[in-house]
Amino acid sequence: MTGSTRSAAVIIIGGGLHGSSAALHLARAGVPALVIEKNYVGRHASGVNAGGVRTLARHLAEVPLALASRELWYRIGDLVDDDCGFEQHGQVRVAENAADVEALQTRLRTMTQHGYSHEAWISAEDLRDMIPAIAPTILGGLIAREDGAADPYRTTLAFRTKAASLGARFLEGVRVDGVTHDGGQWRVETDAGTYTAPQVLNCAGAWADRIAAQWGEPVPLLAISPMMLVTLRMDHFLDPVVLGTGRALSFKQRTNGTVLIGGGRRAWVDRDAEWTELDFRSLAEGARTVCDLFPHMRDAIVNRGWAGIEAAMPDEIPVIGRSSRHETAFHAFGFSAHGFELGPIVGRIMADLITTGATDMPIAPFRIDRFSDANIASIPSKKEQGE
Repeated sequence: MTGSTRSAAVIIIGGGLHGSSAALHLARAGVPALVIEKNYVGRHASGVNAGGVRTLARHLAEVPLALASRELWYRIGDLVDDDCGFEQHGQVRVAENAADVEALQTRLRTMTQHGYSHEAWISAEDLRDMIPAIAPTILGGLIAREDGAADPYRTTLAFRTKAASLGARFLEGVRVDGVTHDGGQWRVETDAGTYTAPQVLNCAGAWADRIAAQWGEPVPLLAISPMMLVTLRMDHFLDPVVLGTGRALSFKQRTNGTVLIGGGRRAWVDRDAEWTELDFRSLAEGARTVCDLFPHMRDAIVNRGWAGIEAAMPDEIPVIGRSSRHETAFHAFGFSAHGFELGPIVGRIMADLITTGATDMPIAPFRIDRFSDANIASIPSKKEQGE
């Protein structure tokens, strides 16, 4: 391999949605990145999640990014030449009891106080009109009518394909072993040799903490493995995505009639072996929640289940931005099982930072040095966040 093919303007470590999105936005800015992916693009979190295009129930720090990203989703075909299976039927977080109602009403007051109006209360009657199959005991919910869902693997592949068509290069099946700075260049050591670039972006997902640690920026990342189930095809009964409040649930019916069931329940995971094993007891609890909310689902037949590997941070929001120790290094990882919707905007943010040194989005809450000893105590709890 020639020296020219072993160098690039930017090297991106990790070819998931955020890495591929950054590559696309860089290519649009005339900067051809080299993306190095140890498996294939979309192998883990990016390709096997629920596909929610969700602004509903976001951490307050994420709301501006989620709203900006949703605008990009509305015209996703213009960005990647593929509609990515995007459908806009809304998302609703339902209240099963009085405690759920209070939690959602508190959330709504918090959003109103911060000037956000994309979440609204939906009455029990209106909710049943929208979803006749839902249990009659539901007391209402919070709805984001402009939200939607898309096909995660198709989306990630579309970003990769479009980025490549504009000059980005993708190396798949190549594992990064070390990343060091030497003489103004980043040296990326892989099992296929050394690659160099003046700038580098860490999008390594559940393995990103190992890159950060090499740069003197250790972070408390936890590798998690959210589980999903899908049923055989059923007659159409649901358009919006349904989320739980007091109980974990993400529930939607796809256009082919199958029903996708998630909600953050976790499999056992070994990230070094890239191995996951489903927790069937936890899945059974999720199935009970589904049947409580949709009684006719007792007759559903589960076709298969799976789990990806994702990075979770203690405060459940990602790391996005420039390295705290190196001017020419950047991070985008730790999306804590809700990064899919943010993919389009995070790629743009990273491209802006790399090419201009600035972004118009409020990313200060996502700085990597918030996990230093002095800052760790200031991380707010979910209760303080209005969740």
